Amino acid sequence: MNRPEHRPLSRRRFVSTAAVTAATATAAGTTLWTASSATAWAGPSPTSAAHTDAGDGADPYEAAVRAAAMVWRRLPTGWQEGPFLANGLLGAQLYAGKTANTLTLMLSHTQVQDQRGQWRGGIGYSRLPIGYFTLTLRGNITSVDWTLDLYDAELRGTVTTTAGSVAFTALVQNDSSALLVSTRPSAGEEDSAWTFQWLPAATTRTSGKPPEYTPNPDPEIGRGSVRYVQQPLLAGGGWTTAWRERRVGTGRLLAAHLVYRHPGDVSEATREARRAVERTLSADLDELLARHRGWWHRYYRRSFLSVPDKRLQAFYLAQLYKLAASTRSGGPTISEWGPWFPEVGNNWTAVWWNLNVQIGMAPIHGSNHPELDSVTSTFARFEKNLPTSVPAPYRDGESYALGHPSDWQLRAGDTYDVGAPGSSHVSDNFGNLTWAMHNVWQAYQHSLDRTILRDVLFPVLTKAINFYAHFLHEGPDGKLHLLETRSPEYANAADCTYDLSLIRWGARTLIEVARILRTDHPRARVWQDIATRLTPYAEDPADGVLIGKGVPLAESHRHHSHLLWLYPLRERTWDRPADRDVMRRSMAHWVSMQQLWHGYSYATASSMYSVMDEPEKALDHLTFFTDLKVVADCAMTVNTMYREGKNFALESPLSAAQSMLDMAVQGHDGVVKVFPSVSSRWPDASIASLRTPGAFLVDADRSGGATRWVRVHSEAGAPLTLQHGIKGEITVRDQRGRPLPWRETTPGRISVRLPRGATALVTPRGGRAQEGPRDVPSTGAWTRWGLPS
Repeated sequence: MNRPEHRPLSRRRFVSTAAVTAATATAAGTTLWTASSATAWAGPSPTSAAHTDAGDGADPYEAAVRAAAMVWRRLPTGWQEGPFLANGLLGAQLYAGKTANTLTLMLSHTQVQDQRGQWRGGIGYSRLPIGYFTLTLRGNITSVDWTLDLYDAELRGTVTTTAGSVAFTALVQNDSSALLVSTRPSAGEEDSAWTFQWLPAATTRTSGKPPEYTPNPDPEIGRGSVRYVQQPLLAGGGWTTAWRERRVGTGRLLAAHLVYRHPGDVSEATREARRAVERTLSADLDELLARHRGWWHRYYRRSFLSVPDKRLQAFYLAQLYKLAASTRSGGPTISEWGPWFPEVGNNWTAVWWNLNVQIGMAPIHGSNHPELDSVTSTFARFEKNLPTSVPAPYRDGESYALGHPSDWQLRAGDTYDVGAPGSSHVSDNFGNLTWAMHNVWQAYQHSLDRTILRDVLFPVLTKAINFYAHFLHEGPDGKLHLLETRSPEYANAADCTYDLSLIRWGARTLIEVARILRTDHPRARVWQDIATRLTPYAEDPADGVLIGKGVPLAESHRHHSHLLWLYPLRERTWDRPADRDVMRRSMAHWVSMQQLWHGYSYATASSMYSVMDEPEKALDHLTFFTDLKVVADCAMTVNTMYREGKNFALESPLSAAQSMLDMAVQGHDGVVKVFPSVSSRWPDASIASLRTPGAFLVDADRSGGATRWVRVHSEAGAPLTLQHGIKGEITVRDQRGRPLPWRETTPGRISVRLPRGATALVTPRGGRAQEGPRDVPSTGAWTRWGLPS
């Protein structure tokens, strides 16, 4: 396929041309850093001219992402408004300090947690606060001009005070996890400097907090050329925050590192953190910047999505930035706060598996970012911890469950288990693990990498379904019925739709996986029996599928748990006319009561309407949420974060990125659909390298309300049925322009045989495709994210 290549960085792109006094600092005869590469880095980006339409020949990938930059013309007051940086581990947020002449740079880390497993995960394995840097200025702050450049993953700007101004640039370096902040003051603010304040290492969660809970001890404060705060844990180990601020002339460069160790000796964390600071300050800053920017630039070039609503396009790109900032394959998967920490904390101090991870991580597959798949890697690494969530009578070595909240190693607490259906301990945790396995199944479907099935999905899903099988029984009707469970956050019910849908999906998937892997399994007959005889969902003639047997959805409910069969499991599909009635009735009833909906309710409803061929309703629900509407005291914030009350949560905006992907391309039951749910309000759209099940990469262009061309690249040689959306007669050619054999299966759908590595180009008869994607024209003025005015 003809895809744009990443252009190499030149020095002038990351070093300001502003005149700065040349100076060097040396240690043991080694050049450390120069004024031009350290203090001048705090100048404005010379690439800001790319914030224009890509129609002038600019690279559309770079232009689109730079145009999505967030801006601040007012001083943000906290995490709900401020810019944020991270690399999947270390996080930072910048906002107003406690006094009129200070800024707060909150520091956080995805691995920093307690290790007291005698309590449930939200307490015993709680994320812990670290502390914050304070920039103290001589004058009071009067104005700010900041830009969070998503393309470079850097925050740049100026703080103006009553005494002068300070220009700065900040980033969390991608591969070293160094926090780097360069400051360049004007006359009057030469003495501006950073200090660090640690926060008590105690959980901020109050729900279920035992009376015997005690905070971890206060840290040890270390001074010297590299300063540090060494924080021990009562359970052993701990972490150290180390930093140093170097000065050349009036310019300063702050470098900070955090090292967490458990088990182990916290003093080793201190030694490593201090050495890391010295290595960073001794390194070639130009090289650090080039590696950092190079990774992010390549990241954004893995796929492309452009729509006429530029505020929504910018929102989508901000979610891609947020995902890569939050997690990476092999690292911790997303907690409720990602790598960030709200200064006052809240109750969501760990990893929530009853919906939040599953929907927050959903966009990584369609956006072609398998390098972010921390869900699959988490289960590969920490499967050994799943038996601890199973109640003792069922720890037979063949059953798994997953309690929530857990830590990033799947530990929900040594004394906590999910309970048992039909018992005195019924929780809403029974489906967590099976739903998470659907994310892993999506990883397989989008790549057709059988090692995912062999090493993760098959062994884990087998034991997840085996746990459920303990609680299935044959009824008088000959069907298999489920003992009482709980539909998440709503009500207890026998034959609970939420659990039944996951059991049915799990049994059918295990049968399919065994076929793919060509393996026999002693429980294969059990899976077949479940798939064949599991009882249907309880239904109401008017309102569709119920919560469970005899339990209707009688009031507004934010959770779509009773509709998982519709989305994302897609057990029923709009392509089958016989399924449409129950889909329509069930959806209409849920949507009729929105008083208690939260952000992800609107995002999920949008995706559901997209798979039901309702593009206008899909867009309406998406824009209601992204327009910052407040429902049940919940809303997205100006920096695209999300609050429930005053609590910080991450998953709702991320799931809305999946809503946009569902509008652009879908793949299910062997059919790839291009622009299946694009609103008539979007006459133009352009996509590149969006990934679908079957390991297909899809490029396409829509102009004036019509699809102009579609290009599909096959990575695995899977059978392709393509709903191309082109009106009239078509031509199908390969990547060299040669005709490809194809046949029409139904109107608008064609079957094309594509070997591994081959590409099909579909155009109107005699038409041609452009070489790459385009940033489509905007339909009108739009307001940037952040605080632009």
